[in-house]
Amino acid sequence: MKKLSFYSFVAFLLGTIFFTACDNSFNQGPELEASIIPDELTVEIPLALSADASMYKGTGIDTLKGREIYGHLRFFIHTGDHAARITRHVIHAIREFKIDQVITLSYVSEDDGRVKNLVVVESPEFEGRTWEYGLTITDAESEGNEDGGKGMQIFWSGYPKEGITIINPYNLDHSNERSWATAMYRIDYSGAGEMGYDRHMIVSIAGLPDIDPLLAPFSMDGMKMFVGKKGDQVDVYGNSSHPNAKFLTEKVGYNWAFVASGSNTEDIAVVELGLPLSSIDSDSRELLLERNSIYNVLYSEVKTIWPHASDDILNAWLTNTEAPGYFNRHGFIQGGDAPGDEYLPLVRRINNLTPYNPAAIAAMEINFQ
Repeated sequence: MKKLSFYSFVAFLLGTIFFTACDNSFNQGPELEASIIPDELTVEIPLALSADASMYKGTGIDTLKGREIYGHLRFFIHTGDHAARITRHVIHAIREFKIDQVITLSYVSEDDGRVKNLVVVESPEFEGRTWEYGLTITDAESEGNEDGGKGMQIFWSGYPKEGITIINPYNLDHSNERSWATAMYRIDYSGAGEMGYDRHMIVSIAGLPDIDPLLAPFSMDGMKMFVGKKGDQVDVYGNSSHPNAKFLTEKVGYNWAFVASGSNTEDIAVVELGLPLSSIDSDSRELLLERNSIYNVLYSEVKTIWPHASDDILNAWLTNTEAPGYFNRHGFIQGGDAPGDEYLPLVRRINNLTPYNPAAIAAMEINFQ
């Protein structure tokens, strides 16, 4: 039996299920073009809207103000982008090969030393439609569990290019902490050109581990994010759920509800961000982004605690809370007025976008077939 890590297993899997095309370049060659595997199952997000977690170490997010609230949105978006990159890694590899046959096999993971089973089938049914192919990886010792030990499922069709990827990190790698057993990622992708975009994806994350609110008061337990690409521009909207988030009063449990538009070539972006409570059951743009704007929420918090607050206190808390917020690849620039005319087309785009229902995101579940 082979002994492989998940990522080295991908290469082994490809050699077993697929035969190598004559031309192994990523996007050239007749055999490659004939492959039924989509060339993408994700959409890349502009750097202006996504930032690695390491950029936010030691920033004291227990005292969030306007700049930090806008800035940390990039990290929350990055979390969703990270889930998409796992899919991107696999798809970029298997696009260089052509399907030969369905298969069932086992391997030993170098990550956790456990046996994983893999099955590739034709014409699987999932959520009311029949896909061309499906792939399932399970942790062999966990197959008797309620979740069937499933670590990954991919359903895809080539024409049009569409696919669904579902991942449970713990069943792929039991060396992760047991608390990750409930974490689930899902990426829905379409290159069919609907919804006014050339291609789009919807990234959903649910069941992230609980974190002590004293250690990470703004930790996220789930999110849902739409990413649509049209030419050079990428629109992103969605919500991240933060059950322990609070500011000054005892109100707790907020969504970062946002709409954004960015340019890949210029690495700039515009964001409108609201802070509705996660219990709000509405998808009204006016309610989520305007009545619960950063400015309105923080103003209400300050005035509740200090009804006679001085202008100095208000100014300290409300700096850079104006909408929208402007970003470049280095991060947040300012709120309110645009720093340049190049941002104005993006401002017009976000006016047509709306986040999801906060209550639905807070209660969201993701399940395998």
